Amino acid sequence: MRLITTGCVAWLMAATLFPQQTPLDADFTRLETVWNTAHRDGDADVLAALWSDDLEVIVPKMAPMSKAEALAFARTGRMRFERYETSQIKVRTYGDTAVVTGRLQRTRTLAGKQTTDDWRFTKVYTRENGTWRVVSFHASDSPPSP
Repeated sequence: MRLITTGCVAWLMAATLFPQQTPLDADFTRLETVWNTAHRDGDADVLAALWSDDLEVIVPKMAPMSKAEALAFARTGRMRFERYETSQIKVRTYGDTAVVTGRLQRTRTLAGKQTTDDWRFTKVYTRENGTWRVVSFHASDSPPSP
């Protein structure tokens, strides 16, 4: 019995310390990479494919934007990203809806001025005809470190 208990404890510890990524988690990890690369490369066409037609974007110091408004801004090329990285990703799915939260750190240049952002974000995805698309992106400033 002790051997079985020890084996179960070892398995639980390994599962906790080295969690296995599910296929769905891998999908969203890939989508994060596509999202980040498209922003760094200024690739509005890739962003258009990721975003649902009824996308709403809410980020600090900007008015809320629709997909058309966000794409129009992206296509101007006025803002360049030197860094666009997400981390601390957490994915929760509810049928054909997924909520992805995490941290976004980016460095951008707009009108010759470089700015660094450290945000917490939430993306809401829906599965449309078998493809995950972002319907909402919300970011807020990260709280100061204690």
